[in-house]
Amino acid sequence: MEFKTNLMDEDSVVRTLRRLAHEILEKNHGVENLCLVGILRRGVPLANRLAENICSIEGVKIPVGVLDISLYRDDISELSDQAKVNGTDIPFEIGGKTVVLVDDVLYTGRTVRAAMEALIGIGRPAVIQMCALVDRGHRELPICANFVGKNFPTSRSEMIRVCVPEYDGCTKVDLYGVGNLDGGRNE
Repeated sequence: MEFKTNLMDEDSVVRTLRRLAHEILEKNHGVENLCLVGILRRGVPLANRLAENICSIEGVKIPVGVLDISLYRDDISELSDQAKVNGTDIPFEIGGKTVVLVDDVLYTGRTVRAAMEALIGIGRPAVIQMCALVDRGHRELPICANFVGKNFPTSRSEMIRVCVPEYDGCTKVDLYGVGNLDGGRNE
């Protein structure tokens, strides 16, 4: 994997998450029946940051859950013989709520499809919305995000890597070249 360029620095990510929080509030007319669910891994810290931004705007803490989609992926046999399950943790009722799924990169749409299936297995939200920090294109399923931080069209031989302090020690978004591969694991 070869580093190509930095797409977003920490300040840009912070500003983008603040804007996304405002967009989520505007579209949903506030926080009533609103919750965020981060898709493991990097969607979780992004969901927590969005919740902090929403709290600073509205003065209300909204619930944040963690969704592990490992068992719902349609490429599970390609990933490994036994999927590692890290654990879904949604300690609140999602039935009848507006659930905003949060992930770092939207790519083929397969992760979002798996996340919707996993959510519906837990309860029946009134609305499911999608928020992605980065949309890189190349959809294989008819899925789009309701809220997008930045659009960065890429080739399939590129990969976007979102770094968050919880896993990477820093906050940024970088573009890498991966040769003749299918663009990495961003979905």
